[in-house]
Amino acid sequence: MANHKATKKDVRQSEVRRERNRYYGKTTRNAIRNLLATTDKAVAQENLGKVISMIDKLAKRNVIHKNKAGNIKSGIVKRVNAIA
Repeated sequence: MANHKATKKDVRQSEVRRERNRYYGKTTRNAIRNLLATTDKAVAQENLGKVISMIDKLAKRNVIHKNKAGNIKSGIVKRVNAIA
């Protein structure tokens, strides 16, 4: 690493961003896990919008790729619709 003020600042900023992205990603993964563990269709439908919003925000922040976000949303919608 170069000993420049700007480089040191960039390292600090990237560390903060990394921690923030890890938090958002983990929170979203937990929300998806809880949604898929739900056996009540009404509750799952109610929480589906919140989880999809979280996934869209991850894609908007470039934490995950937009195509991956679409694949995840497609999969969870199929799983929620399959709940009897």
